[in-house]
Amino acid sequence: MLMKACTPSSVLLVCLGNICRSPTAEEVFRQQAAIAGLSIKIDSAGTSDSHVGDKPDPRSQRHAKSHGYKINKLVARQVTANDFRDFDLILAMDSQNLADLQAIKDGITDTEDDLAKLALFSEEDPTYGGNDVPDPYKGGSDDFEEVIERIESSAQAWIESWKAC
Repeated sequence: MLMKACTPSSVLLVCLGNICRSPTAEEVFRQQAAIAGLSIKIDSAGTSDSHVGDKPDPRSQRHAKSHGYKINKLVARQVTANDFRDFDLILAMDSQNLADLQAIKDGITDTEDDLAKLALFSEEDPTYGGNDVPDPYKGGSDDFEEVIERIESSAQAWIESWKAC
């Protein structure tokens, strides 16, 4: 389901709890888009409500900061039906979150053209294309580093695909 589209005006990045992968992706994407000269509204959310109101996981904050990304002011929130109306593109960190997002979208009565397009975060990435960004929550330091590496690669791949439009 390779999706070549011109630059969206808004992108929502989604993982399960919105405390590890998606807030990291939000800041990485924001910085890379700015460097590329793209004006895109970028936000993140989770499919679960288990961490709503929480700051990103301290390990995510620490690893992000070591790579020049500040995520300490972000606050977890849950995906809402309005997100499908307010964003052009919603990128899921893994296939389970993508399926959960599709189920939410299927329950919305708006016409398909009025709702965000869905894709896997790694979809455009020649290195990680089609692979899940693994959830580091129950892992160690190496897992958080791998997440940053994958997110940087996939965010850059999306930006390059938009610049090629």
